[in-house]
Amino acid sequence: MPISTIEWVDGRIRLIDQTLLPNEFKQIYCDDVECVWKAIKSLRVRGAPAIGIASALGTVLGIWKSKTRNYKDFADELGKVTDYLATSRPTAVNLFWALNRMTHTAETHTHLKIPQLKQVLLNEALEIIEEDGATCRAIGQHGLQLLDEGDTILTHCNAGGLATSDYGTALAVMFTAHEAGKRISVYADETRPLLQGSRLTTWELMQAGIDVTLICDNMAAQVMKEGKIQCAVVGADRIAANGDAANKIGTYGVAILAQAHQIPFYVAAPTSTLDLSLETGDQIPIEQRAAEEITEGFGKRTAPEGVKVYSPAFDVTPAGLITAIVTEKGIARPPYDATIKALMNS
Repeated sequence: MPISTIEWVDGRIRLIDQTLLPNEFKQIYCDDVECVWKAIKSLRVRGAPAIGIASALGTVLGIWKSKTRNYKDFADELGKVTDYLATSRPTAVNLFWALNRMTHTAETHTHLKIPQLKQVLLNEALEIIEEDGATCRAIGQHGLQLLDEGDTILTHCNAGGLATSDYGTALAVMFTAHEAGKRISVYADETRPLLQGSRLTTWELMQAGIDVTLICDNMAAQVMKEGKIQCAVVGADRIAANGDAANKIGTYGVAILAQAHQIPFYVAAPTSTLDLSLETGDQIPIEQRAAEEITEGFGKRTAPEGVKVYSPAFDVTPAGLITAIVTEKGIARPPYDATIKALMNS
């Protein structure tokens, strides 16, 4: 990404409005925590790592103008800000990971005066951004070993620079391979109903000069049957301790198809996406989206008025369908309950 997805600029948050891509590239500014909440909820900023970054910077915005002079009152204000941001989206664990990290940072600096504490929190949010960049590049390096010369990869939704600070998770594997001189190509599912694959993934890959072909979600089986795919690489929004992985709706189906066609299915995600408090993916909360995203997608009605709609934004791929999980610390393989713990402790 030539321009950061989200950043702190002169006391404001500047982010790319992803709802307008690929037809319009526009950066917007958030001056208060309400704007950040709306940006997350409306998918102007999206992708688990980017949501975590937005929540950390949003926390800073929420307390930056606080006039309190003692830590107790400041902590109360901080708690209200983080609780508010936590209501924006329920599935991506990076949101809660970042908010908890900001709270913990405040709790370990209670001896500071409030102006100093605000600066510490800003520094922590900026450190999260720096760490994310390094994490994404490490994921790319580890994932590189899974790709062979001439491979064609299937990916679903968008796990590129737009979903992180600037480089991606699943797409980091492809960016790294391309930069290393490996000849690869990509098939990108359009990813209904909001077309993140069509609008964002193809745009990012084309910007990077990577050969990409767009397909409808329901074409994946045929493309696999024709032998065009050597592996699938996707991102994740939350991974349970047993390796079950939540990602954009439709990912589970891709994993089933990959197994049926004996194609490796890889998940690429930072360790901040691992939620060891959940034993299985059955415990992962699944966000429900507005019916209008299906019935009136992008402003055009395509379904009868009054039709009932069920619109989960994510599904959970069982660990048994996942060939490997690529993180910045290395690659985990089955049995995940042991290898994930080993990675987290490394």
